[in-house]
Amino acid sequence: MPCGGSGGRLTRPTGFDQPVTEQLVDTRRPKVLVVDDKQANRELLEGRLADLGYDVREAKDGVEALDAVAAEEPDLILLDIDMPRLDGIAVCEQLKAHPIHRLIPIVILTASSDRETKLRGLAAGADDYLSKPFDSKELLIRTKVLLRQRALNQRLDATEGVLFALARAVEARDRHTIHHAERVGRYAEAIGGAQGLGAEDCDLLYQGGVLHDLGKIAIPDAILLKPGPLSPEEFSVMRTHSIEGERICLSLRSIAHYLPIIRHHHERIDGAGYPDHLVGRDIPLGARIAAISDAWDAMVSDRPYRAGLGQDEALRRLRQGAGSQWDAGLVHTFIDLLDGGLTARVTRSQLAAIA
Repeated sequence: MPCGGSGGRLTRPTGFDQPVTEQLVDTRRPKVLVVDDKQANRELLEGRLADLGYDVREAKDGVEALDAVAAEEPDLILLDIDMPRLDGIAVCEQLKAHPIHRLIPIVILTASSDRETKLRGLAAGADDYLSKPFDSKELLIRTKVLLRQRALNQRLDATEGVLFALARAVEARDRHTIHHAERVGRYAEAIGGAQGLGAEDCDLLYQGGVLHDLGKIAIPDAILLKPGPLSPEEFSVMRTHSIEGERICLSLRSIAHYLPIIRHHHERIDGAGYPDHLVGRDIPLGARIAAISDAWDAMVSDRPYRAGLGQDEALRRLRQGAGSQWDAGLVHTFIDLLDGGLTARVTRSQLAAIA
């Protein structure tokens, strides 16, 4: 009998004549934090922003502003410069240095037309500025643009979160490789720091290390978990994981910086690596660093087909491959880090994260 009726007639299920009140997209009101030591200014801005449909919060100085952000992150901050206890420039600098809060758009409010004041605000990381007295149309346009950017950034963050979850799911398929990617990321981050790279580059190395084997999600368990050496055909399939990982991430602009690490972490200095047989410094720096981090952790860890090597043997192989398999200068940097207790520090950081 056909679904929804009798005698071959399709009937509309009961209740479908009612209007749909559910929504697929969250339409909550954007939260805007207004920070100004003058009550009249706060009330003026609150009135105008409330008319635009925003959920407006207030803070009367910089200390209150930081407390408000810690309690519930807003989607936009309108921030006066001249305030008691903690001025707007200092608040902006603190928020923009925070790993999460740095993505909150901040508009500096100033009654000064002084170019130097505006430049100080922008140098502190502000996304925009508004001059007092405010033009209602300008306020509307600037807040709409920044809130739209905020929404896009949050979606990108969510997408990145899914990818990192997938990368860790790959590890969980094999009890021998649980936390391998995390360790690779930490080793790579340490090498970058020892090479004098900045905090942003070191963070990229860590995250690229976590994502480096993402493409193994496309490798069948029969190959990935095989308790013995791979046949030539199986190894050919295994080698595709670097290309598969790049393919998964290719359409995401926010992941673009990690792609060279994901694709090229199995290249060799002598050109015998894969997938593109790059030679020497044609291999991107991040991939050269990740290759050493990955190889070290693979050597000293148990795998389905062998027990992990002792540190002395792993060091011998690392030195032997310096200049042919791996960048010799980076190998020496890594060995110095190992001598300085890097392995123990990475282990402690993992235990702390688990706890």
